Amino acid sequence: MNILVCISNVPDTTTRIKYSADMKSVDYSGVQWIINPWDELALTRAIELKEANPALVQKITVITAGGADAEPTLRKALACGADDAIRVDAAGGDSLFTATQLAHAVKGEPFDVILCGIESSDYNGSAVGGMLAELLDYNSVSAVSSLNLEGNSVKVTREIDGGKQSIETSAPVVLIVQKGIAINPRIPSMRGIMTARTKPLKVVAAAAAAPGSKVVGYQAPPQKSACKMIDPENMDELVHLLHTEARVI
Repeated sequence: MNILVCISNVPDTTTRIKYSADMKSVDYSGVQWIINPWDELALTRAIELKEANPALVQKITVITAGGADAEPTLRKALACGADDAIRVDAAGGDSLFTATQLAHAVKGEPFDVILCGIESSDYNGSAVGGMLAELLDYNSVSAVSSLNLEGNSVKVTREIDGGKQSIETSAPVVLIVQKGIAINPRIPSMRGIMTARTKPLKVVAAAAAAPGSKVVGYQAPPQKSACKMIDPENMDELVHLLHTEARVI
């Protein structure tokens, strides 16, 4: 089997977001870029499966749609244990645009299992994985929290209301994974970092597609009010503020 892991290049989750003066774009100056956390867990599980089943899993490929500034993130994925990488040279766009670019790059390629994180930590759209499956005409399973391979069978567990559901399907399939697919993300070793420099990273031209939507503007959340300290013995004042200001009682 060959596994493809879709990687989103996102700002570090501790990044302080800044906007342009007209509030129509995000100011990315000084941002530290990382692998989207859900995609990182998907990659970790793919590596675990290859290590446990070397005769079954032949290759792990990572792919992203983005500019040249996304290549360090792909190199980190290679350092973690992926075998090769693909960058679709298409920056910007909505979920449909991204899914279209990914589908264009891998259509016809022998990928048996495609892993997508449930969402990216920047826009939280939760749409690319499902759209990619439709564009490729692959089976898909969402909310996957466990993945195992047995021969040509793909066995997954997914979260549902009130419990869990076990599903067995066949390749090719797109799996949209969430928390639980792996416990701890794989950390690159020094040897992995060194070998990542020589692993193949292919750049694919963007498909002729236009985004189906565009960002009109951003609105920052209202600033939190100053914290008020109440004497722990003054319960009447606490109740009064909870009732008149916080309006929770």
